[in-house]
Amino acid sequence: IGVSVASPVATLIRYTVTGGPTGFTRQLATLIDVGMPLMRGLRILQEQTENRALKRVITDVAAAIEGGSTLSEALAAHPRVFNPLYVNMVKAGEMGGVLEVALRRQAEFMEKALKIKGKIKAAMFYPVAVLVVATGILALLTVFVIPRFQAIFDGLLNGRPMPSFTVWVLKISDVFKSHFLTVGMVGLVLAFVLPILVRTRRGRRWFDRFKLIMPVVGTVCQKVVLSRFARTLGTLLGSGVPILQALTIVKETSGNVIVGGVISKIHDSVKEGGSIAGPLKESRIFPAMVSGMVDVGEQTGALPDMLMRIADTSDEEVDNAVSAMTSLLEPVMIIFLAIVVGSIVIAMFLPLIAIIGGDVIGGGDDLGGGRTGAIALAWGGGDQNTQRAGRGLVEVLDKVSRHSDSSDCVSIFALLSAGPARCGGAIFFLELLATTDGVSA
Repeated sequence: IGVSVASPVATLIRYTVTGGPTGFTRQLATLIDVGMPLMRGLRILQEQTENRALKRVITDVAAAIEGGSTLSEALAAHPRVFNPLYVNMVKAGEMGGVLEVALRRQAEFMEKALKIKGKIKAAMFYPVAVLVVATGILALLTVFVIPRFQAIFDGLLNGRPMPSFTVWVLKISDVFKSHFLTVGMVGLVLAFVLPILVRTRRGRRWFDRFKLIMPVVGTVCQKVVLSRFARTLGTLLGSGVPILQALTIVKETSGNVIVGGVISKIHDSVKEGGSIAGPLKESRIFPAMVSGMVDVGEQTGALPDMLMRIADTSDEEVDNAVSAMTSLLEPVMIIFLAIVVGSIVIAMFLPLIAIIGGDVIGGGDDLGGGRTGAIALAWGGGDQNTQRAGRGLVEVLDKVSRHSDSSDCVSIFALLSAGPARCGGAIFFLELLATTDGVSA
């Protein structure tokens, strides 16, 4: 129909190569598999990729191959893009004459690794976002909002003690407000120091061990490490890489010092004529089922296939574990936030309850500093005459409360607390009660 077959292929390359080395590997394997020469395939990928950094790498690789280097040697010159696992798999494919098969396996390996990584990131995004927002809200409450309530309570209570829970919350707020910069500086120092400590030999070992034994998340980390170990070793052995060399590569790409130590023991065991299953069983990091399956694979000569099955099973378990962890974290975080915010609200309401349910309701005693403060606060925004009138009305209400029904005094208190705009009704009731009860007002 007059349309070149290269057009849809080029379009597909344009959208997949932009994904980085994974898309590059997948498309290069496809081009070589359909019979396209290596150099021509590299030139096509170089033209189609939109990633400038990857385009420079492909250009350098093509130039090195034109200069007489092999593909594995050209890729090894860019260790930040192509790790030892990638280079050795390509080298094994070159030696066996199955370069496209090796590249396809590497692409599958990278795609599954990215898939697991993406699922874990997606699962952790919601809890982390909620935690960040909650931290910001709590900081705003403790530093700016709660101290304002403290000033109001001091005026309303007139020296009377606050509830102990409210005092405790106010002390926490005062600590954060007084040492806000100090707490922020400590947080920044920890954010810079901890990564540096983790990069040290002892710090990295401690951190890697902690990742494997920590509650809830440790189980997920163990399954991820197992999947990576099994898939990497199975892919290398299936590509024809010698087992000792494959174990060395797996150790370098394990991403965990503790697991790297186990792989070193496996390497020494195999070097001395032993098996892989023995050190795996002794490590106590991997489940007993894994060592049993590896043992069967060694005895039947199907170790690569057995390792790939272990990796697939581990990937499914990682998906299930991540889903379960996410389902558990969401209600836990909601309950935690509800407890924290609810505690702050209760702490702020306790003094108000003490003020509203003060001595007036009980009748017969002094009006109480809480109610006096409430009325003074309502009348304190006017001029001096208004404030003087408010204080005078409080004194009258205090005297009336000693001789009158407490419910009447509560009604008058409500009117006075509304401020000067409602004082007419309050004065009427005061005059009525004073006349009835014989109080000079």
